[in-house]
Amino acid sequence: MPANTTAPSGGRKAGRKKGRRARLIVLTLAVALVAGLAFGAWWSISTVRASLPQTKGSITLDGLSAPVDVRRDAQGIPQIYADTSEDLFRAQGYVQAQDRFWEMDVRRHMTSGRLSEMFGEGQVETDAFLRTLGWRETAQKEYDETLTPDTKKYLQAYADGVNQYLAGKSGKDVSVEYAALGFTTDYKIEKWTPVDSVAWLKAMAWDLRGNMQDEIDRALMYSRLGPKQIGELYPEYPYATHKPIVQEGAVDTATDTYNPKGTATQPQSGNPATQGTAGAALNTQLSGLSKVLENMPDAIGPNGNGIGSNSWVVSGEHTTTGKPLLANDPHLAPQLPSLWYQMGLHCRNISEKCQYDVSGYTFSGMPGVIIGHNQEIAWGMTNLGADVTDLYLEKIQGDGYLYDGKVQPFKTRQETIKVAGGEARKITVRETNNGPLLSDRSDELGKVGEEAPVDASAPDRSDGYAVALRWTALDAGKSMDAVFTLNRATNFKEFQAAAQNFEVPSQNLIYADRDGNIGYQAPGKIPTRSTKHDGTLPAPGWDSSYSWTDYVPFKALPYEYNPERGYIVTANQAVVGKSYPHELTKDWGYGARSQRINDLIEGKLEGGGKISTEDMRTMQMDSSSEIATLLKPMLLKLDIEDPDVRDGQKLLEGWDGTQDADSAAAAYFNAVWRNILKLAFGNKLPKELRVKGSCILVEPADKTGPIDNPDERVRECGERDADAAQPDGGDRWFEVVRKLVKDEDSEWWQTPKSRTDTATTTRDQLFARAMEDARWELTAKLGKDMDTWSWGRLHTLELKNQTIGTEGPGFMQWLLNRGPYKLGGGEAAVDATGWNAAGGYQVIWVPSMRMVVNLQDFDKSKWINLTGASGHAYSPNYTDQTDKWVKGELYDWPYGAKAVEDATENHLVLKP
Repeated sequence: MPANTTAPSGGRKAGRKKGRRARLIVLTLAVALVAGLAFGAWWSISTVRASLPQTKGSITLDGLSAPVDVRRDAQGIPQIYADTSEDLFRAQGYVQAQDRFWEMDVRRHMTSGRLSEMFGEGQVETDAFLRTLGWRETAQKEYDETLTPDTKKYLQAYADGVNQYLAGKSGKDVSVEYAALGFTTDYKIEKWTPVDSVAWLKAMAWDLRGNMQDEIDRALMYSRLGPKQIGELYPEYPYATHKPIVQEGAVDTATDTYNPKGTATQPQSGNPATQGTAGAALNTQLSGLSKVLENMPDAIGPNGNGIGSNSWVVSGEHTTTGKPLLANDPHLAPQLPSLWYQMGLHCRNISEKCQYDVSGYTFSGMPGVIIGHNQEIAWGMTNLGADVTDLYLEKIQGDGYLYDGKVQPFKTRQETIKVAGGEARKITVRETNNGPLLSDRSDELGKVGEEAPVDASAPDRSDGYAVALRWTALDAGKSMDAVFTLNRATNFKEFQAAAQNFEVPSQNLIYADRDGNIGYQAPGKIPTRSTKHDGTLPAPGWDSSYSWTDYVPFKALPYEYNPERGYIVTANQAVVGKSYPHELTKDWGYGARSQRINDLIEGKLEGGGKISTEDMRTMQMDSSSEIATLLKPMLLKLDIEDPDVRDGQKLLEGWDGTQDADSAAAAYFNAVWRNILKLAFGNKLPKELRVKGSCILVEPADKTGPIDNPDERVRECGERDADAAQPDGGDRWFEVVRKLVKDEDSEWWQTPKSRTDTATTTRDQLFARAMEDARWELTAKLGKDMDTWSWGRLHTLELKNQTIGTEGPGFMQWLLNRGPYKLGGGEAAVDATGWNAAGGYQVIWVPSMRMVVNLQDFDKSKWINLTGASGHAYSPNYTDQTDKWVKGELYDWPYGAKAVEDATENHLVLKP
């Protein structure tokens, strides 16, 4: 049976709701601000408005070759018109700095490990970890060695535009956050550099890095569970029920470009890094590493199985317009301002000296457009989820590390971390041939293995063990080149050429063009491994047979072009079937969202139906729950005696599984689902995976036989933050439960007796107990009267400024933050308002934007952002898009010159 646990619940009422962890920055200035802030004339509305940018009239901008027009619509979204590419990107830098420079500045300090220079000593550990990763160092190498001259020219023009905006301004002239920061530090804004822009791609890659957390979690499970049980918690992808992306595609080359020697299979024999002395050391290392990772800034959002994105494209044969329709909605952590910045970049005349006419979503701090369309093609992105990271347990020997029986010297570099209001700190970064030692950033991790007993499963302990990270993003690449190439592409061949350089992060790229073609391309720098190593567990760094062997050739990566079915869906599911000869990952998303989108499209097309732009929008808002469809019939069949619980059961009668914000049935079902997961799995996981504050009684680690006397058990409390704990309730858990419900007597359904509940031995007994626990949990949260229950009351979104808005004083939080908003949707629904079942119901990731591109007439395309264009709290465009976003509505997306002019509310001319 899975390791037994029991929760001393002290009654059925739910415990206090756990607060979300602060996602980005803990500010040391908060107390000083509370003490020093005067609510007088200085903080009047006029002061807060002082940093609002000029959006009308004219401004002189040095370096321009000709005037540039900046037209903003009612939402403050800028459309820029120029005569040269350099002018276009110079103006883009100026305009983005007008709206979002505080955000840009915090991001560049994060990517370079310099947050302590802004926020003080509380950020030293974060900076040390980020310096160890070396994002800035890699970005500098890319700029110096790999990027094309044109890319460098555009990056420099962008930086010049940013610096033109900053020239002569004090911090309070740029944003209210700088005014607040000035109470405690003498921080001065530095000039922007091209490398600041390149480094942001590393932060993006970090948050979309693939299965690193799964790799850690699997290894940690070995302290409590056996291989069979862990296998049940990580089932194979359900190809029979959830279609992969590529169903009719191919690779663009002969079979001799495949590399069978680099194809991973199930590991042969035991992995010495997870056994004996090494295994004990690894478990402690990974537990410490998890704690370090939880405190790291998440530039884009939480990284886990549940998070993802949707995109799909339908050919003109099946649309009401006769041309393709393309939809995209990336699912990321909610941020204020939104991660995305909408804009258009238009050359008045397309020529060799001015090559761009593109509109869409970009990142503040980066030139170009990331997702959107130009005059000929449209494209979208979702995370491919390729396994591009591996953790290696390294054997330390003196001043080096063991590799194939020989001691190799570390590659080292010294880093100095400057601290606002404090003394600078110096750290040493050590690297092996597998990458930097992450464990050097924790004294606890550094001591692992020093006292462990030696056995035959690993090298002599000597100086202990350490954990290194091998990651494709730590190699210099050409992803910044890919952005500009993609923005210029006019056909599928040019689109693929851009994709070839989009090495990190690896994204699913979908495509449509005005000629009616649709397509898909999997890009990315994806490693191949030996037959000993499949990337699912940390590997022994001392053995070269576990090293990466090569990278999958681009021509061997899957693609589709004009598939016969007439549509392509990407939503983080498996890219290809089992016959594909390369192992892209073993940790796909499990396809709940993608299959629902496939079903919706097929349902619409049955009988010759056509899909409209409105249909695409409606699909984006679909909130149907796949796990509810599976479990609801079983829950309704249970014989429930308690009349209050039976009332909850009755809510499910006639419910179609739609998770509307006002649905009481959705609230109750999701509470039942959360409690099923807790009883069946959560209470049986090791403490390193369980949510903080979740304390249970467990058998002592050294006890080999069963314990009949509960008094012999020991109290053990969870250690993980609420939005990173397991079971998170994502579609991996859908598949786990889908397989296990067939076995009504599975050991997973067995739970011990507690003070208030009898033991369970079958599926139905556990489900009945979960229904009871859910009833009392919601009674505590929402009241006894079910008529007042709604999913939106539980499932709320708070938009927080990711710096002072998370940890600053109450006045600043009131000024900068917005919400809460009551949301529908749910975990692994198409309308993916994600929540972590282990931690609570609060929304922790969202569709960060939504768009539908109409290839027949770009001016009939639709789009929306989570918040607004501006990062200034008193701008009318700070969160002006949020209410429509909550309702699932979209704004018109003007693209052509006349449509943009008609939509213009403010016109600014930048003059040479």
